[in-house]
Amino acid sequence: MLLAGCGDPGSAVDEPPPQAAALEGAPQDNAIAGPVRGGATLAAVRRRGYLLCGVNQGLLGFAYADNRGRWRGFDADFCRATAAAVLGDAAAVRFVPTSSIDRLSMLQSGQVDVLWRNTSATFTRDAALEFPAVNYYDGQGFMVRRNAGVKRLADLDGARICIQTGSTNELNLTDWFRNAGLRYEPVVFDTEDKARVAYAREQCDAYTADISNLASSRVAMDDPGDHVILPEVISKEPLGPVVRQGDDQWSDIVRWTLNAMILGEEFGLTSVNVEAQRDTSRNPEVRRLLGVEGAYGPMIGLRQDWAVQVIRQVGNYAEVFDRNLGSSTPLKLPRGLNALWSAEPGGLLYATPVR
Repeated sequence: MLLAGCGDPGSAVDEPPPQAAALEGAPQDNAIAGPVRGGATLAAVRRRGYLLCGVNQGLLGFAYADNRGRWRGFDADFCRATAAAVLGDAAAVRFVPTSSIDRLSMLQSGQVDVLWRNTSATFTRDAALEFPAVNYYDGQGFMVRRNAGVKRLADLDGARICIQTGSTNELNLTDWFRNAGLRYEPVVFDTEDKARVAYAREQCDAYTADISNLASSRVAMDDPGDHVILPEVISKEPLGPVVRQGDDQWSDIVRWTLNAMILGEEFGLTSVNVEAQRDTSRNPEVRRLLGVEGAYGPMIGLRQDWAVQVIRQVGNYAEVFDRNLGSSTPLKLPRGLNALWSAEPGGLLYATPVR
């Protein structure tokens, strides 16, 4: 499916589909499995010549292959931004589809270099892996049929609820109903697609997932207007990239790829003007970010112009959000918590300074 308005950063989407080996779960050449030493991931990516980026198997607006085999979406663009930072080429990416069940083990075993795959940071996950940053603040919600007469979560007492296994949503669901003293019947599936299809076929009364997932799932249905997302949110879901522990340099690179895009929005640096701003800006922090003053990129193993390449080839945070999730796309998601801290009203999006 090719959706108008669901993201195309130009030539960066013209890479071929992932090779068979990347899809079958076989470790890749120069992949890093298990614990890693500092700098090993960057060295492996550069030897290989492309980034192995773990993404969702197919979530409209976030990561999906269109009818020409090109990967599109919010998370897919962050994969490209990482490749632009590391290799200077946003197209140097192999997208590796991962499920909610195998995504973390595939990262641990070295089948991917980084997960940009709507994954929530939690205590237990952070104890085993590294969550460098948050690129999307979300929460768990519920979708029901408009004609069901359900206005609030308490109306789902005794309901059948479709849910995907292997996600934080399972425990959140159990905790909320237990705390509320209500009953429910879980209808569990191993993929998001199966859960959504089961809900569409009325095998359950409600579908629960992150609200961004629900918005994407509603768009994919034959009758989107017949479904509503309840206003209540039962969890905090800080979604962001995941890397293996033990390679602080790689964690820094992934974190600062996102920071560069956030700072790009904050300072008005876009894919159109960033090169001109590099030559003309008098803002000291802009000059440091874009490699005009100081040697910040080399501190983490990157070139002086790494941030210029990220913003020029992929865009700042707002550009990526707007073309994949914003008001001109089928998802029509508001910025909400994902607005800049300095916006009115303010959001949670905040990048540490370059100094």
